[in-house]
Amino acid sequence: MKWTWVLVAVLLSFGGFSLCKDALDFLEYDGKDRVHNLNAKNYKSVMKKYDVMVLYYHDHPGSSRVAQRQFETEELALERVAQVLDNFEDEDIGVGLIDAKLDKVVAKKLGLKESDSIFIFSDDEVIEYDGELEAHTLVEFIYDLLEDPVEIIDNNRELRGFENIDEDIKLVGYFKSHKSEHFEAFADAAEEFHPHIKFFATFNSKVAKALELKLNEVDFYEPFIEDPMVIPGKPYSEKELVKFIEANDRPTLRKLQPYNLYEIWQDSNLLLFSDGFEFLEILKHVAEDNKDNPNLSIVWIDPDDFPLLVPHWEKTFGIDLSHPQIGVIEADDADSVWWDMDDGADLPSVNELEDWIEDVLSGDIDPEEDDDEDDDDDDDDDDDDEDDDDDDDDDDDDDDDDDDDDEDDADDDDDDDDDDDDDDDDDDDDDDDDDDDDDDDDDDDDDDDDDDDDDDDDDDDDDDDDDDDDDDDDDDDDDDDD
Repeated sequence: MKWTWVLVAVLLSFGGFSLCKDALDFLEYDGKDRVHNLNAKNYKSVMKKYDVMVLYYHDHPGSSRVAQRQFETEELALERVAQVLDNFEDEDIGVGLIDAKLDKVVAKKLGLKESDSIFIFSDDEVIEYDGELEAHTLVEFIYDLLEDPVEIIDNNRELRGFENIDEDIKLVGYFKSHKSEHFEAFADAAEEFHPHIKFFATFNSKVAKALELKLNEVDFYEPFIEDPMVIPGKPYSEKELVKFIEANDRPTLRKLQPYNLYEIWQDSNLLLFSDGFEFLEILKHVAEDNKDNPNLSIVWIDPDDFPLLVPHWEKTFGIDLSHPQIGVIEADDADSVWWDMDDGADLPSVNELEDWIEDVLSGDIDPEEDDDEDDDDDDDDDDDDEDDDDDDDDDDDDDDDDDDDDEDDADDDDDDDDDDDDDDDDDDDDDDDDDDDDDDDDDDDDDDDDDDDDDDDDDDDDDDDDDDDDDDDDDDDDDDDD
């Protein structure tokens, strides 16, 4: 019997392990096409099928292989989004594509102007999504969008949850009930900013007392700042609330999130890169001291939240994100100036940082001027490079001249050696010729002497013969005379 229970326990443990493994599996694309390609013929019928429509208004990829691969990646992310939303029971949510080149007419009719953007059509509202095109980030944003614009705080647990939210703009109001006209105005204003700005309300007097709220009063909280601003002029109309929020929706200090990634680059900002909280605490004090300055906006970026962007930021801004960095950037061309903190060894004090920020706001520290200086430095470097090139050319010319001289000297030496060799050869030849001539002359002289001797002998013989003949003649004559 005991062994039976052991076997059952083992089987159950394997079953539990299998269930856990299945529960922890990440979502994989099932291969089913759910994303619609909208055009002039089908966009009305497709959009009528869904309560919420997510549209990606994209640039035409064209023939570029890189652009085509990028679009395929984006389309796959949207297919995964559609797969998840397909199982959402409360709302029918569709996902579609609109090509900026091929479907201009559809984009114009829907009021889409900025390409490479995601727009969410819900009821009569059109919400632009400014985050990264990743499936989990977009799905989370859509879920937030589908929730009620106003969250009700009714007890201490929910109050603690409200107080722990410090990275987002939030508003909280105290009203008599859901049916209060002042609450309705508050809820209507919330729809204008949902889900980018969080709205809370309470009908509980104890919660209102803990928040130091009066009836029909609304408090506005900036990120990372404990003390709220009381919106003046209660009770408020919807327009009054919207006007105040729009005038204060650029907080002194805020955090870059995946869902607002592109929102912060609309104007110049102070950027803080830090994955620790020591430097952040310094910035909180700075933000608290300067919360009434409408020109100051500091964006905190935790590099750990964007690992794929770290190499890009380091290359673009010329900084090392292995330690905290703070600088001011120009959004148009990414010109920037960064505080020199000696590799993050000594963090600045609140006063030092405020003095530096004051120089930034007054224009004494300007990214554009720094960029001009960099351009001048580049020009100087170019001039130096040109001078160095000229010097190198001169050195090369001198070296060439020296080489030519050496070669000429070597050639002259070779020529001299050749001439000497030729002279020696000529002298030897002349000597040989002279010897030969002398020998020839001697031979000729000998021959001439021999010839002369022979001639002399011949002459002597002839003379002797002549003498003999003469003698004979004389004898004959004598005989005749006789």
